[in-house]
Amino acid sequence: MNTAASFTRWLLAPIAAAALLAGCASQQGIVPSSAQLRDAASLGLSAEQAAAEVAPVAPQWWHALGDAQLDRLVDQALQGNPNLRMAQARVARALAAADGADAARGPQLNGAFDATHQRFTAKGMIPAPLAGRIEDTATLQLNGSWEIDFFGKHRAALDAALGNAQAAQADAAAARTLLSTNVVRSYVQIARLQEQRALAERALAQREAMLGLVRERAAAGLDGVLELRQSEGTVPEARQQLEAVNEQLALAQNALAALIGQPAQNPLRSPAQLAALQPLPEPQALPADLLGRRADIAAARWRVQAAGSEVDAARAQFYPNINLVATVGLSSIGLNQLLSSGAQQWGIGPAVRLPIFDAGRLRANLRGRNADLDAAVESYNAAVIEAVHEVADQLASARSVALQRAQQQQALQAAESAYDIAGQRYRAGLSSHLQLLSAESAVLAQRRLDADLRARTLQAQVNLAQALGGGWQADAPQAR
Repeated sequence: MNTAASFTRWLLAPIAAAALLAGCASQQGIVPSSAQLRDAASLGLSAEQAAAEVAPVAPQWWHALGDAQLDRLVDQALQGNPNLRMAQARVARALAAADGADAARGPQLNGAFDATHQRFTAKGMIPAPLAGRIEDTATLQLNGSWEIDFFGKHRAALDAALGNAQAAQADAAAARTLLSTNVVRSYVQIARLQEQRALAERALAQREAMLGLVRERAAAGLDGVLELRQSEGTVPEARQQLEAVNEQLALAQNALAALIGQPAQNPLRSPAQLAALQPLPEPQALPADLLGRRADIAAARWRVQAAGSEVDAARAQFYPNINLVATVGLSSIGLNQLLSSGAQQWGIGPAVRLPIFDAGRLRANLRGRNADLDAAVESYNAAVIEAVHEVADQLASARSVALQRAQQQQALQAAESAYDIAGQRYRAGLSSHLQLLSAESAVLAQRRLDADLRARTLQAQVNLAQALGGGWQADAPQAR
């Protein structure tokens, strides 16, 4: 009984001494982080200022466009894009680091076997009969240790690792949002260019028809060389415009093929139809909970938490490390004696390591971690400001494009009405075919502008869906 009490006092004495000496390495004079996180109210996202409740974006928001081919392309991109797989690999690495930090909090057990063939000195402190002899020595033992986390160093390291893992997961979700958005943007661009190509082909045919009429009029003496040369110049110009559209279309198709991981193939099984794409819902105000909808902001917030935990871990480095160590095994001189009776050995006891003087290493580390925390906070603040700015810009663009389309539709209707009147006059013999073709030129110009504005409307809606988070939800699995 007395032996047990003596052992307990012997075991606890170094721990008590470590607690008394915990203040030897000083943190005095190190200024803690002063950066402050921006909240929703400071960004003008209060519920009172929101004009209307903004519904969250659906996780697979692109389905609302109503194009099965586009749905297939997005799914294909999400399954095979290398950048997305790299993001997933970073998640796996961060989770492994968190597992490693968690394992450091538990007991450790190692096995060891050592065998040495050696000559013992005859002129030292080695007694007879070993002095001057050559013998084999061997040790077979288990070594155990357990660092007791009195001051929270390992707990803080685990929290930091978990924060980094959460940030990596949010980064992967943000990469998914960006990838799906880029696929939709490329598809809309291809649809616009295919419509522009059809209009450019019609414009070329119209210019060639006008040139034929001018040649006939010049042969009849109704037009001169000037009119003929002017008309001849419009045909190669129309061909150049058509080729420029073909180039843009080829580049857009290549970009889409790269996004889905098939750069050597045509990504489209059928032509993309701009008119077949349905409009997306457009919110009229900034959502009050915008900061909770975006994966990139969540990632920045997790990095702030991880940086704060790293500060706690750096602060805990100033305190003692308290370990319980134990060994049990066999040791002998002569391999034939290793497993014999009496070769057993064991030991158990505490080990305390206290930093007293390290030339300022711990203080420098703590100052650096505080600076990292300041940087993480300001990075978060920059991200939330940019997010609000991005949504505000996309809302403004969507509203402006809608107004532009309303005005352009009136211009298109006027041009089509003029073309109809010119056709009636031509069929009645009151105007020439050349006048009819000139009226059609105005219609083609307005239709090209209409295609551009319809594509811009869809692009603005797509950009707004991305700015509103792309359907990301915290702690929810992302659909593949």
